[in-house]
Amino acid sequence: MKWNAELYDNKHAFVSQYGESVLELLAAKAGERILDLGCGTGDLANQLQGLGADVVGIDASPEMIATAKEKYPYIHFEIANAIDFDFDEPFDAVFSNAVLHWIKDADSVIKSVYNVLKPGGRFVAEMGGKGNMREMIAATGTILSKYGYNKAGQAHPWYFPSTADYAAELEAQGFRVTYTMHFDRPTLLQDGRQGVIKWLNMFGPSFFEGIQADKLTTILEEITDLLESDYEDNGQWYADYKRLRFIAVKE
Repeated sequence: MKWNAELYDNKHAFVSQYGESVLELLAAKAGERILDLGCGTGDLANQLQGLGADVVGIDASPEMIATAKEKYPYIHFEIANAIDFDFDEPFDAVFSNAVLHWIKDADSVIKSVYNVLKPGGRFVAEMGGKGNMREMIAATGTILSKYGYNKAGQAHPWYFPSTADYAAELEAQGFRVTYTMHFDRPTLLQDGRQGVIKWLNMFGPSFFEGIQADKLTTILEEITDLLESDYEDNGQWYADYKRLRFIAVKE
């Protein structure tokens, strides 16, 4: 999918902000060579650089990489696909925030990460876990089906594994999983009820491919109406995020 880097920074900065706590799990040290896998517009890579790490950021989106280079010209960013990348010089750690759930081919991305790490290097990440956005996905499917878009309502572009599922994937590629956690994290959406529509426009456009603009407006409003009882709390709207974190070490 084509990413809107400006909308991502302006209305979905919470992605990077929540990722700051994952940096604590990484515990980067000065002088370490670290790969930010799926770096987006570079905010977390910049924080790693500020800790004294030697950082490389990669992302499959040319729009995201262009913005990252503009914001942080002193960091090396490049376009690369997470399921097939390589570097001549190995890394002490690979860090990833809110990216791995976009990659259904988990085996390939884990293999690529394993191959670029030094022996004893660590893979530290957070991603959407089992049940993530279940209510949003269900509401979207319900309303799309109401208007005859059954196939679109049944499919979504993400992979939300359980801790056991992803740990098994990591171990199969040679990692030793030293930490894993699955937890609820209700996530505040900016702009109240409009936040639902903006979230779907940013992260879920594949649901609505081929739907005319006038019909789409109605569909998005009805999805929002359906979610209101679960999402709205004293004027604030919270998405039903469930996150999976892990540390895995290359043996």
